[in-house]
Amino acid sequence: MDIRFDGKRALVTGGGGGIGRDTAKLLAKLGAQVTVFDRRKEDMESLKIEFPSITTVQVDLSDWDATRKAVEENLPFDLLVNNAGVTILEPFVDVSLSSIDLLVNVNVKAAINISQVIAKKMIERGTGGAIVNLSSQGSQRALKDHTVYCLTKGAMDMVTKCMANELGPHKIRVNAVNPTVTMTEMGRKAWSDPEKAAPILARLPVGRFAETEDVTHAIAFLLSDLAAMTTGATFPVDGGFWTN
Repeated sequence: MDIRFDGKRALVTGGGGGIGRDTAKLLAKLGAQVTVFDRRKEDMESLKIEFPSITTVQVDLSDWDATRKAVEENLPFDLLVNNAGVTILEPFVDVSLSSIDLLVNVNVKAAINISQVIAKKMIERGTGGAIVNLSSQGSQRALKDHTVYCLTKGAMDMVTKCMANELGPHKIRVNAVNPTVTMTEMGRKAWSDPEKAAPILARLPVGRFAETEDVTHAIAFLLSDLAAMTTGATFPVDGGFWTN
């Protein structure tokens, strides 16, 4: 039961680094024609050198109109991974309006914006499709200094379920992947303090945080026909976090 995406067009947001970059590379290896959106020019350039077959588009996903234009110019897509995300670590009493605006714009509004354009085209074409939204274990459990991040991931879980409910009749499946701490650049930055990381690690029976491939393999499965009966799910990639 090999997973292949030959003949499929895929969009990965935030694909310049971390989970997004590895997802884009994996989908390309599995035969998909991949387009990546990211705001960082250097990451786009290095990805293009590493994987010339991947189309790179530099765009700031917090800009609603620019993002919508970029999607429309690259349609159609059969697969979408709403991976782009940012975090700002602040104690609750110090949370700023600028942090709320940035995280909501990138982590939630951009995913809605992009998914609207792509889903409308999928419906118009009548071919169906699959969408995976990147969420987090933080959508369901409070994490110190992560108030706004957890807010956005909780929202992403519910957006996923609403999308699945409304798009299912059009043969469009929508799922979320909810990883534990993942060893990306952002993950290392947020969890480099051993004292902070210890309580989370203690709840993981596997005894380690996730690597990017743990997450990308789950994404590929949910995008594939092997998951044809799975939609509206929040798919844990958490090393058994909720067993403790």
